[in-house]
Amino acid sequence: MNKYLEYYKINDKVLKIVNNNEKKLQEEFNKIDELCYLNSLKVLQAFSEVNISESDFASSTGYGYNDYGRDKIEKVFAKVLKADKALVRSQFISGTHALTVALFALLRPNDTMLSITGLPYDTLHEVIGIKDNPSSLKAYNISYEQIDLVDNDFDYEKIKQTLEKKKIKLIEIQRSKGYSTRKSITIDKIAKVIKLIRSISKDVIIMVDNCYCEFVEEKTPLEVGASIIVGSLIKNLGGGIAPNGAYIAGEEKLINLCGERLTVPGEGMEVGPSLGINKEILMGLYHAPLVVASSLKTAILASLIMENLGYRVEPRYNEKRADIVQNIIFGNEKDLINYCRGIQMASAIDANALPEPTDMPGYDDKIIMASGSFTQGSSIEISCDGPLREPYIAYLQGGLTYEYGKIAVMTAASNIENSK
Repeated sequence: MNKYLEYYKINDKVLKIVNNNEKKLQEEFNKIDELCYLNSLKVLQAFSEVNISESDFASSTGYGYNDYGRDKIEKVFAKVLKADKALVRSQFISGTHALTVALFALLRPNDTMLSITGLPYDTLHEVIGIKDNPSSLKAYNISYEQIDLVDNDFDYEKIKQTLEKKKIKLIEIQRSKGYSTRKSITIDKIAKVIKLIRSISKDVIIMVDNCYCEFVEEKTPLEVGASIIVGSLIKNLGGGIAPNGAYIAGEEKLINLCGERLTVPGEGMEVGPSLGINKEILMGLYHAPLVVASSLKTAILASLIMENLGYRVEPRYNEKRADIVQNIIFGNEKDLINYCRGIQMASAIDANALPEPTDMPGYDDKIIMASGSFTQGSSIEISCDGPLREPYIAYLQGGLTYEYGKIAVMTAASNIENSK
């Protein structure tokens, strides 16, 4: 073992698993490389068609009037995501914030929102009113209903019955699994359910939470009929370079409403200073295809290592993926904590910090979180977290390069083995 691996205390058993199996992953890696090439072509063509130039990096302050670089960024994102229009702003503090803006922009008192992927991510509970909050949608007399998935797929019959009986204003689909045990939702499944929805209602708004899913599959949800999609720039499309922000993309009339909700009715997308972030957003998107590919390879390797060590994983290393998230089901608190601590040990920032389970805003359970990132909370760099509740699942995501990701997952697995 070389001195660098010794520094990270890589366990012999873990190293043997990697050395004996990494070539086995090449077929999966080749598929990812092909997808990366296709996504790179999409991004490069969008930059060319919008005619991005150095002057577009210029910063605006105050109201942000006539920020041509900001406006061009939104045109680039619209082209890449196959949208009529996109709202891409640093004023969004997170993906949850962008989802909140979209929901409050599109829903009115007495409207009903329907989730067809079961309970949404924890941080949306107070936004919707599942958990009481005087600023929730519920407080504005907006109703919420949900239909749970059945065997990791939509409950098509129940969706059909609900739409035939009730007036639904907005349907929400959360692609990534969040802190749940279900599988993430593929584009094929989204296409099938949207076809069903549109056979019953042409007017219902179909909103897809696209966080963690960009560039993982060839098509976007908008290409199969979604009305609007939402995602974060400290995940896939930020490429590990954008320091904050999020996007909303889709039908023009819906994006205009979201713009007016984010800023001011009557001004909408015409205001909002870029504050010097244009170059970083563009560079992040430019790097995103490769960074997402690296994250997928990291997840695949982690899946193979942990399965070989006797843990349940989802998805398995050779299964079709819809997002960059890798579930590792530990079944006990100790291994979950040690794995996350191992990821922190192999991070670039705060490598000497020791993650402890703690209370976090928006969550009912204590959370263990490893995120030694250049950007606070960035999931795309390398991070791993999970709630301290049965069945004790670690949610691994990210890897700016496969090499950094490989070191991290080897260190995390070794930290479990070395503690036995």
